[in-house]
Amino acid sequence: MTTPTALARAEALYDAGRFEQAGELAARHLATDPEDADALVLLARCLHRAGDHPAALTAVERALRAQPELVMGHLMRTQILLALKRFGDAEASAHRTVQLAPSFWGSHYALGTALAETAEYGGGRDRARVTAAYEAARTAVALGPEEDAAHFLVGLTAQRRGDHATARRAYETTLRLNPQSSEAHNNLSLLRLRRRWLRRGAWTQAAEGFVASAALDLTDRKARYNLEAMAWGTAAGARWVALVGFVASVIALAWVPSDASASEAVVPLLTGGAVLVAAWAVWGVWMARRVPPRLRRPLLLVARNCPPVLYMAGAVALLSLYSFAVLALWSLDSALVGGLGTPLFWAVIITYWVSRSALNRRMPKD
Repeated sequence: MTTPTALARAEALYDAGRFEQAGELAARHLATDPEDADALVLLARCLHRAGDHPAALTAVERALRAQPELVMGHLMRTQILLALKRFGDAEASAHRTVQLAPSFWGSHYALGTALAETAEYGGGRDRARVTAAYEAARTAVALGPEEDAAHFLVGLTAQRRGDHATARRAYETTLRLNPQSSEAHNNLSLLRLRRRWLRRGAWTQAAEGFVASAALDLTDRKARYNLEAMAWGTAAGARWVALVGFVASVIALAWVPSDASASEAVVPLLTGGAVLVAAWAVWGVWMARRVPPRLRRPLLLVARNCPPVLYMAGAVALLSLYSFAVLALWSLDSALVGGLGTPLFWAVIITYWVSRSALNRRMPKD
């Protein structure tokens, strides 16, 4: 018989990420044996990966008609139904999987995933469902302690319950078992970002995690968006330095009498300049310590392709240049100086809110 060899080849192609070829091989086999449940489940997996969820559901339901107690069939059906946003049916399918295989970690993982997805996206944001998802995830970990996916689900559900300490430990365990988990890097970094004002180095660790997540999964927009948000936050934070410099330059200019000579203007101008330089120097030293060299290039690359970051940075840069120019060109007409400074001042304020809104619109839907 050549069937086992053909299916083994299809499985190998699937494991190698060649889903289309694996699906073709499974479909070729099904042309001669249309009731082979294992082949139908494999075809459903390939179609699911290709994004053809209705066809995948048809294939897996054919498999379950041929073999109603096929655990892998029910697991696959749960995944497909979640992709189709049929949350109630997905929960029922996951419960059936637990009934068929109560000692299998994957059954409880599927149930926890279905409950968590329903709570988050199915319009049923009740704490009872989130708690049930968390308990299912803990059962999955107890049955499969070396399964990184189970630990990740514990972290995800704990995070949604507000138990950040448990979530952090679960994500750290996930990364110990699977350092390539982009989702764990991303979610752990989100938790670290919450503690950026309380724990030294938390901001830097969060940025490192987002960079690692984005590098591991180039198609995942979440980590990239989080890096964009950090880059925007850096530019937005600099607005306070620019505003302090603007105020210092305006006050210094006000101290200079309209008919003052260069010798009379030197003290207030130097004082304003010292405040301006000191403010930017402190900010520069702080950012140099906060963003180590290994993170600067990724953040710059992200910032370069993110308009909200560029607009915010541009507004801050213009106001800062104006502050230096005011001190250097102190003898110019005061009306001209004020006429330029006021619009730039308000431009920074307005750009902050406009760019923040634009950044929020870039947030991934899920």
